[in-house]
Amino acid sequence: MTHASIEKTGVIRALGLLSGGLDSTLAARLLLEQGIEVGCVNFHTGFCIQSHTSAIRNPKPGAPPPRHDALHAAQSLGVKLHMVDISSDYVRIVTDPKHGYGKNLNPCLDCKIFMVAKAWAMAKELGYHFIFSGEVLGQRPMSQRRDTFPVIDREAGVKGWLLRPLTALRMPETEPEKMGWVDRSRLEGFNGRGRKPQMALAKKLAITDYPSPAGGCCFLTDENYTRKLRDLWAYRNNRDYSMEDILLLKAGRHIRPAPHFKLMIGRDQSENLFLSGFRKGRMTIQTKNTPGPLTLVEGEITAAEDRLLACRIAARYSKGKDLPTVQLTVDDGNVTEVVEVTPLPAHELPDHWHV
Repeated sequence: MTHASIEKTGVIRALGLLSGGLDSTLAARLLLEQGIEVGCVNFHTGFCIQSHTSAIRNPKPGAPPPRHDALHAAQSLGVKLHMVDISSDYVRIVTDPKHGYGKNLNPCLDCKIFMVAKAWAMAKELGYHFIFSGEVLGQRPMSQRRDTFPVIDREAGVKGWLLRPLTALRMPETEPEKMGWVDRSRLEGFNGRGRKPQMALAKKLAITDYPSPAGGCCFLTDENYTRKLRDLWAYRNNRDYSMEDILLLKAGRHIRPAPHFKLMIGRDQSENLFLSGFRKGRMTIQTKNTPGPLTLVEGEITAAEDRLLACRIAARYSKGKDLPTVQLTVDDGNVTEVVEVTPLPAHELPDHWHV
């Protein structure tokens, strides 16, 4: 990378990966404190917990709309944020990760390599001199280890040019430190999964408004979510997925009474409204004479007994589950009809149907 711009302007520019969590916010702030011009990038993979929640949950009347943590952090820091959708390219990371999965379907090491490589390409294109992240040695079991940091740097093609300000004192010097662009003595040497040192630093820097510094932000680390994704792959006999698929995996109860079809049943009004946006191309079932959820049918239902079973399950989750019969409106996209069924008793709904 050319350093002509530094000689000309005297300005050091760094591009950081910003999730909006405490660690990435602190990393950016430490460099800002050294007079470095900081820009940030936030990558959208499609599996962000916050994005799903914002799409499904409606705020209560008078409540502020859900905020985007990365946008909020960038605004608080006073830095430019590049928001980049990588969801289409990310498919291959999820479906066939070179370094495998973590506890669930989280391809954390491949994910980090992919994002770092993307950020480095952006940095060179936009005139940034190095990149940085909020990673902390020992914090994540798959991607934030002493033996995996060099793998990330090497496979992303950034060896020496990725600075980790929060854990730098425990790592070899990077090129920005060697060249005197970054004062190593003003960086940190955090280690492990505890967050007290980060919280203490946040207090010192007067950073008070940040998300709870614990857990992850990706649904691929969630056991329930990944179980649904595995079920989807098994049903289709391949590992393809669309953005619509991964959104729907988060909403509603998922019940598969047979290999060839699945029901997605709203659990509250917000989920009913969300699911209603995905009616096209799917059979829908809605209670008519009693309050109840919207049910989407994924797959093909041609047999009368499958159709009846789907309606009885939908009735089971309505306010009329204890009535002798419940009326439902069934719309398969071509024909709409009203049917009357006996709700399925709880003992006839086996646990293994629940995805």
